[in-house]
Amino acid sequence: MAEVDARLAAFFDAAPIWRAELGALRAVLLDCGLHETYKWRGPCYCHDGGNVALLWGFKDAATLGFFKGALLDDTAAMLQRPGEHSRAVRMVKFTDLAQISAAAETLRAYIRAAIGLETSGARITFAKDDLPYPDELSAALAEDPDLAEAFDALTPGRRRGYLLHFQQAKASATKTARIHKHSARILQGKGLNDR
Repeated sequence: MAEVDARLAAFFDAAPIWRAELGALRAVLLDCGLHETYKWRGPCYCHDGGNVALLWGFKDAATLGFFKGALLDDTAAMLQRPGEHSRAVRMVKFTDLAQISAAAETLRAYIRAAIGLETSGARITFAKDDLPYPDELSAALAEDPDLAEAFDALTPGRRRGYLLHFQQAKASATKTARIHKHSARILQGKGLNDR
């Protein structure tokens, strides 16, 4: 029998809310033959080394997320975006065990489809530079060629994270301050939330 990662045990044992619901979702995922590991501070479910799904316990629901959920055929109309800027991940929220029991077969079908996507090597194609650069960032990049080169070298997800963060500020001075604050991280090739 494989040894259980202590972090996984701690995640499920320490879940203050949704413990039973997360356990039920875990059982469905494991029943579909996925490998359970610990990534990004929570349980992640993989197939042949590829990430397929993950579990979250939010304040309002227990949630099953699919990494390539945007590619799934949502025949039951149960998938939703985690946030307005989410492009790939789709999730299903549950607030009681009865909902999970009722949806178990549909979830298994979605999980099998997600495994199929991972096995086939399917990829989500994102629009390039779909977010405009704020004027303050354009000015900073024009003034500092090293910063411009480093920003262009970031992964698309890291660039997008910074663009969203900079654009959320309403005042120009706040945007400029945010850009200045994160310039060193950008020059190091780090994303907004990287350590």
